[in-house]
Parts: sequence; structure tokens; C-alpha cells
Amino acid sequence: MRNLILFLLTGSLGFSFSSSELKLPTRKNESFSIGERLRYRVTYGFIDAGEAVIEVKPTPKKGAQGQALYHVVGTGRTLGAFNLFYRVNDVYETYIDQKGIFPWYFKRRVEEGKYRLQQDYRFDQHKEKVDNGKGKLFDIPVGVQDMISSFYYARTLDYKNMKVGDISEFKCFMDDEIYPLKIKYVGKEEIKIRKGTFRCMKFVPVVQTGRYFESEDDVNFWVTDDKNRIPVLVKAKIPVGTVKLHLVEWNGLKHDLALVK
Repeated sequence: MRNLILFLLTGSLGFSFSSSELKLPTRKNESFSIGERLRYRVTYGFIDAGEAVIEVKPTPKKGAQGQALYHVVGTGRTLGAFNLFYRVNDVYETYIDQKGIFPWYFKRRVEEGKYRLQQDYRFDQHKEKVDNGKGKLFDIPVGVQDMISSFYYARTLDYKNMKVGDISEFKCFMDDEIYPLKIKYVGKEEIKIRKGTFRCMKFVPVVQTGRYFESEDDVNFWVTDDKNRIPVLVKAKIPVGTVKLHLVEWNGLKHDLALVK
């Protein structure tokens, strides 16, 4: 689940300083709003192995300096017979600055087989620090993303000016480390999934030595060629086959999807 989420991510960070204080970046957002809900199926071969849901909710919670936030909740779980030998029940939450599209708080609860993980990060973006909730502080660049906020930040990029071969880079704080992630734009394609055929933009990760995937061909993902910028399909090769994550339901979008038929 972690690797699939990572490859949905792309973006770049803005920095703005004055002589007396750190100014937080701002970002124009025309792609999503409160009320959006996306549901995906995770397929192994011809079998539906799992489901992922991610939605944007309102919240009274504020950033460290009183900023209005989006509350994003993502869940992932196994389906049917897969629960018998490897049950997954993951919950991710992030609180994203509405003006800057970066996180202030991040919560992660992982249950995968016998593996358990809990994380509670506080992003002090105005201090360029993150508190991991276990007594450790880490230095971060202002505007750094978390695993879930990156998905939304990426959707605010200016895709109109992208050319084939262009690489977008951003930094994500995850598992007490800053990860530099790079995504390359491949071109436009029409992609057919269960819910129809969509006009899309195709991306691949720029693979780094020692990472889980060894080749750009190991992961491909397609994002709607419209103002929503929603991933409709992710394909990831693993040692025992291919896993696909594809869009099966959507609600509360700001714009019509690039649905061909």
C-alpha cells in the first residue's frame, strides 16, 4: 500500500523568505475541495484484492498560526479471501493548509498481517521542523509534504506546460526521513478501465538506486487530462505479478472528468 501511494505523488516546492521571518508558500488550488471522495479497487490478476478510499472533509482544527485546513482521510483494506492469509486495514489522515497545500499534522495507523505501525507527526512548517511524536525533532524544508498531502499538492501543478520527458521533483517526509521523489511525464493516452475510457496523462517514477522498483517500466500511472488531475490507474510490477489500482467511484468533484465513453 505504501509503495502504491508513493507513485501517485509528484510536484515541486516553493520557498519565500524575508529578512525577519519565514513566509509560508501559497498555492492556487482549482482541482479539489471539501466533499470530494474517491474509491479505488486494488486488483491482483483478475481478482479484487483490496479497496482504497480517500476523501476531503471539513475540520475545525487549525494550523499552528490559525490557518484553515482540509482534513483528508485515506483508508486501505483487503477484500474477500485475501483477509484469510494477509489482512490489511490501514488508515491515513492529514490536515492540509488550504492556502499552501502542505501538511500541519499527519496520522498513520497500519495493520498489515501481523505488522503494526503508529505515527503521529506535527509539521511546524513555520519553524522548518517536524515532531515525530516520539520525542524527536527533524529539520525539514518549508512546504515539505507527507504521504497523503503530496497527492493533493501534485494536483495543483501547471500540467499545461509539461513536455514529454519533463521531470517534477518534490520532497516527502516519511518514516522519519526526507525522501526526494521524481516523476517523469511520458505523454497523453486514452485509458480504458471498468468505469469507462478516460483521456489521461501518463507518468513514471525516476527510479533511484536501491529502491523497491528497479526500472521505470515497473510502475506506470495515468492522471485525468482535466482540471481534476485524478489518478485513474496505477500499474506496479512485483516479483509475483502485477498489481493494479483503478478508480471505481467518484463524488464531489470540482470539474467534469475527461471521460471519453
